[in-house]
Amino acid sequence: MAVQPVSASAPPLPGGRIMAQDWRDLTFLHWRVDPGVVAPLLPPGTRPDEHDGGTWVGLIPFRMVGAGLGRGPAVPYLGTFAETNVRLYSVDDQGRRGVVFRTLEASRLAVVLAARAAFALPYTWARMRVSEADGLLTYTSRRRWPGPRTATTAVVVRPGPPSPSPGPLAEFLTARWGLHTRAFGRTLYVPNTHEPWPLQEAELVHLDDSLVAAAGLPGVADRAPDSVLFSRGVRTEFAAPFDARRPLPSRR
Repeated sequence: MAVQPVSASAPPLPGGRIMAQDWRDLTFLHWRVDPGVVAPLLPPGTRPDEHDGGTWVGLIPFRMVGAGLGRGPAVPYLGTFAETNVRLYSVDDQGRRGVVFRTLEASRLAVVLAARAAFALPYTWARMRVSEADGLLTYTSRRRWPGPRTATTAVVVRPGPPSPSPGPLAEFLTARWGLHTRAFGRTLYVPNTHEPWPLQEAELVHLDDSLVAAAGLPGVADRAPDSVLFSRGVRTEFAAPFDARRPLPSRR
């Protein structure tokens, strides 16, 4: 089965929209790792997606803004919160590229409980803060539930100029049009769509992280990341999940 090409432009969303949300003020920190390190952490029916002979571990803090269900309005209060995810890069037996979340820290307990129940996504409740001052973005997170409570992160970046031509690695890391997750005894694929990322170069000023290690990848975040990017964000829509063993459903 051929692997879908990497493209900064999203394919049409299959099926109707079940959710929409803004992702704002994102920092993308990435480390290159051996695919053999990541393979045991992926759901059945998927394997590490590789770029130039390696695969990648991402730490992405950001602000979720205006999340809502279906075509309805944003959910007040619960639809806006800070989030940080640790993610891996996957490709399934149908050739669909995606991401696999090892953890998703969020500052709204109700969101954490709903996402864990509905999609078995590894959301955790955390005390989090995102702030901007003097040209610096600062993200902090300390896990509250479930443990370990020692899982924390502190990231400070200085966004730079726009990247009009991000390059193949940046596109590989950011142009992802779905996620793979294991739920209810099956590996599911959840499609999403959004406009191309408005990416910027960024300088990492400070990093103190134990989330990546807590996600089953000890030692990775002990070294400087191999890629640092920033984006002011995009509006994102999701379609309903389906069994990853099946071909992509017909588009409507």
